Amino acid sequence: MQKAKRVIELMSLVLLATLAAPQQAMSQDAPKPAAAEPYPKIAPIEQYLMADRDAEIALARSAAPASISRDATVLVLGRKGYETAVEGKNGFVCVVARSWTGPFDWPEFWNPKIRAADCLNPQAARAIVPIYRLRATLAMAGRSKAEILSAVVTAYKNKQLPALEGGAMDYMMSKSSYLTDEGDHNMPHVMFDTQVKDAQDWGANLEGSPVMGGPYWFLAPEKHAEAKALPNILVFLVGVGHWSDGTPAEMHAH
Repeated sequence: MQKAKRVIELMSLVLLATLAAPQQAMSQDAPKPAAAEPYPKIAPIEQYLMADRDAEIALARSAAPASISRDATVLVLGRKGYETAVEGKNGFVCVVARSWTGPFDWPEFWNPKIRAADCLNPQAARAIVPIYRLRATLAMAGRSKAEILSAVVTAYKNKQLPALEGGAMDYMMSKSSYLTDEGDHNMPHVMFDTQVKDAQDWGANLEGSPVMGGPYWFLAPEKHAEAKALPNILVFLVGVGHWSDGTPAEMHAH
């Protein structure tokens, strides 16, 4: 079960909140704070931007097969947050997530190298894209991690963020995503977002099951006092054997 959780943490910017638990051996004799928290603060805003707008559109679309992404709405990151670069017509939304879309207790929360292509179906887009937009706007405005968390909690308390609908899912099948500094952990997969309270309803994380699952990584760590104000959402990940362009993919299982 722990191995399955580790895969889902690292494969999807899926970067679940459990990623923050100490899972790397570090010297007890000479602790190095920089190694424990390699990105202690936000980088210069320019480092999160992609200079080539067309390249960002292409990367976002590479999250899903062309039969889906060619008619999807595409968002790109601007200096004030996400902007609509292409108006779609099938309800899907494709976007390149940055590090601060990950869990609040993730050591790479401010890693400017993260580029995670994601293509959300209409149900997921209606509930999740507003979270992408809110966190991007705050991050690009230079807000702290604590301020971003507080804003997300407040938005849910005030019902300013939509509830998750049934049937929400997204594609992360881009071979060009950069998900983490922790080695080659990119893997094509699809994700299903649900309010189900028990992961075993899906058989997730059980021996031999292709389904991995855990708490939704957008939300606050369970240990955080305000986490109870946030919806109880689980995400389930299923790896697939090919990239969005149809080429075979090696199924990593680190």
